[in-house]
Amino acid sequence: MANPASHVSFLPPILTFCGAAAVAVPLFRFVGLSAVLGYLAAGIVIGPSGLRLIGDPESIVTVAELGVVLLLFIVGLELKISHLWSMKRDIFGLGFAQLAVTAFCVGGAAVAIGFTPQAAFVTGIAVALSATAIALQMLGERNDLQTPYGQRSFAILLFQDISVVPILAILPLLASGATTLEDNSLYDRLLKVGEAVGAITAVVLIGRYGLNPFFRILARSGAREVMTASALLVVLGAALLMQEVGLSMAMGAFLAGLLLAESNFRHQLEADIEPFRGTLLGLFFMSVGMSIDLALVRENWVLLALAAPAVIFGKTLLLTILSKLFGATWRDGLRSGILLCPAGEFAFVLLPVGAGLGLITSIDAQLVTALAAITMLLGPIIATVLERVLANHIASEPSPEFENMQTQEGERSSRVLVIGFGRFGQIVNQVLLAQGIDATVIDRDVERIRDAARFGLKVYYGDGMRLDVLRAAGADKAEMICVCTDNPEVTNKIVEIIHENFANARSFVRAYDRIHAVALMKMDVDYQLRESFESAIAFSRAALEELGATTQEAAAAADDVRKRDIARLILQKEGGTMGGAELVVGAKIEPEPLSAPTGKARGLSAETRDILGEGV
Repeated sequence: MANPASHVSFLPPILTFCGAAAVAVPLFRFVGLSAVLGYLAAGIVIGPSGLRLIGDPESIVTVAELGVVLLLFIVGLELKISHLWSMKRDIFGLGFAQLAVTAFCVGGAAVAIGFTPQAAFVTGIAVALSATAIALQMLGERNDLQTPYGQRSFAILLFQDISVVPILAILPLLASGATTLEDNSLYDRLLKVGEAVGAITAVVLIGRYGLNPFFRILARSGAREVMTASALLVVLGAALLMQEVGLSMAMGAFLAGLLLAESNFRHQLEADIEPFRGTLLGLFFMSVGMSIDLALVRENWVLLALAAPAVIFGKTLLLTILSKLFGATWRDGLRSGILLCPAGEFAFVLLPVGAGLGLITSIDAQLVTALAAITMLLGPIIATVLERVLANHIASEPSPEFENMQTQEGERSSRVLVIGFGRFGQIVNQVLLAQGIDATVIDRDVERIRDAARFGLKVYYGDGMRLDVLRAAGADKAEMICVCTDNPEVTNKIVEIIHENFANARSFVRAYDRIHAVALMKMDVDYQLRESFESAIAFSRAALEELGATTQEAAAAADDVRKRDIARLILQKEGGTMGGAELVVGAKIEPEPLSAPTGKARGLSAETRDILGEGV
């Protein structure tokens, strides 16, 4: 029988990570700094160079890298292929220019201090790459991903992630000795290229034709945990497939997210993945902090003290100039430059590979690794300070691409969020579409989603009572949230979530009946309407017109009833005429005439007269 203690041996490091994050991150956020800095600082403190609470940082790196994988998946979910194509100039133009020019400059500096050409190439590429996780995390914290500078920054990061694949293929060709070239024959290299193309094709075909039916079947089961497990299966499966054929795991996850960006299950998938992404990404940042060897830093502090600022300011200057050449303002170019100045996560991949191939010595690789980690620590600090300076001393002026930015923003977040796509919600959405307002719609009924797809409406699978689903659907940016669900308890729960978390959005709510309408008024919704009231008003108005009343007379009668009903609702809200009936489960309000009757009721049959208590 296994020792019970062996089953909890994994708890101390987990508790260490959680405790370090719980202390460091709130502390850094309290003083106005990025959460990324908190994670990095926590990693330094608990790592081998600090308190040594974690003795082997390498043991968590593989798990921590999953945070970057999940981050790229969510980024892919938020993009459309059409929009990605529209960014091709920034991706392949600005992205390539940034990587090539920066690598050349850094590599030239490395040769100047005594590095071999091969070592200088590895160093230049490793330092030229930027920290995707840090940049996207900071853009998310600022809510700037959809701004012009945020889009350019993302385009550069995307090109860098794509370029890692050919870079890893080039390194063996640079290795000294003929054996490397012999071992990597033309046939072997073509075979690897074929495997990579086949893997990408498989992901595209499965994502295009298989994932929607797969998630539709799972959604019918109604089991949330199965949807979560399946979301992780898709992300990690695509990432593992890419890694097996020599590509980037992050690239596989991004591709999977991109293929699901148009899916009806996008918001639910994003909500399911988000908790794992945040936790693992924090773990990744802590692993970077733990990788900083303070002993090596002390031994080479003069060189690193000169090199780290040179890299940060040099990369910032180069990218600012290149961004300007590609149409950005000086301000946006500076913001992109300082955001992308830290070295990237792939430096920790390229440098060991280069050392293993003999392109760079082990000592030099450790030194460049320390330099990369220091830039990742200092970069966010400088970026935070710069943002404050720009906010305080530079007048806020519209960017030349402001209108384009608004268009892109509109593609991702709607002005209106409609929860519930039944018979009521469908009509609401049709009216909005008639005025060119493309709402985001959430519903849990798979058949409704399929029906909506037939006439071009965008309806996403999700539970409107989940805060994470509402956030993923853009509730924090919506001007109005229409709650069109038909269950009063569900509706009330959603209204409570809206008022607690999305106070800026106006709440328009479908009421089930009069008691529910009064309850919603007490919850201070901006507008409520009983589901059958206006249809009955319209019906009776048409009846009056058919009976000979003029259009004006029928409209006046309908308006009079509507006003009287609103007045009575207000009185009932204050508790005057309902007598507490709304507090009784299943209670009904006895209907009362809004106008004084002109005569006494008469039963027309014996049974009716008996019910009314009339004498025979």
